[in-house]
Amino acid sequence: MSVICPTVTAYDLEEYKLQLERIVTFAKRIHIDLMDGIFAPTKSPAIGSLWFDRRVKTDVHIMFQHPDKQVRTILELGPSLIVVQAEADKESVRKTIRGLKKTKVRVGLSLLAATAVDEPFARECIPLVDHVLIFSGHLGFHGGEADLSLLDKVARIKELNPTAEIGWDGGINDFNAKLLVQGGIDVLNTGGYIQKSSDPTHAYHKINDSLE
Repeated sequence: MSVICPTVTAYDLEEYKLQLERIVTFAKRIHIDLMDGIFAPTKSPAIGSLWFDRRVKTDVHIMFQHPDKQVRTILELGPSLIVVQAEADKESVRKTIRGLKKTKVRVGLSLLAATAVDEPFARECIPLVDHVLIFSGHLGFHGGEADLSLLDKVARIKELNPTAEIGWDGGINDFNAKLLVQGGIDVLNTGGYIQKSSDPTHAYHKINDSLE
């Protein structure tokens, strides 16, 4: 059963708090974006100033050039999954994956739209991770478009790692959510459609209903 995972993408603590409060009352799992202002063009608040709602399973997407430098602090917040970018510093990504495999926290790899599954570094890492995120949005921003041609990546990901959970980020709405699920997506990371809605709860359930 696929899961809808509302996303938090905030640039200051006030907005972070507001976005969390919009979704924690109904979401079973949430996705928090963290940006360094280097790999991603935007920057999230300092990790040491953030908090997670421990009642909700929380995934973290680290859009950092050097993710290994922040993993220890993020682990203290209690995430269930940490996702790193295949296009970031390779040795840092390797170190992060190796380190997380020694913990109880699952590790994921995100592929930008232009990154092929068979790009050598992606192909190296995919068999090692628990989750692969197909990224169709704009790094560090809510919104974007769901380029459904990227679903072609699903079959090859499954060949490399048959047990991997597959996520999607970018442009999800009530019109394309079912197509994404039918294409093999397990986790629908939904940002702007929910966060920019005047009724986030209704937006969440509208996507959920569209999957039936």
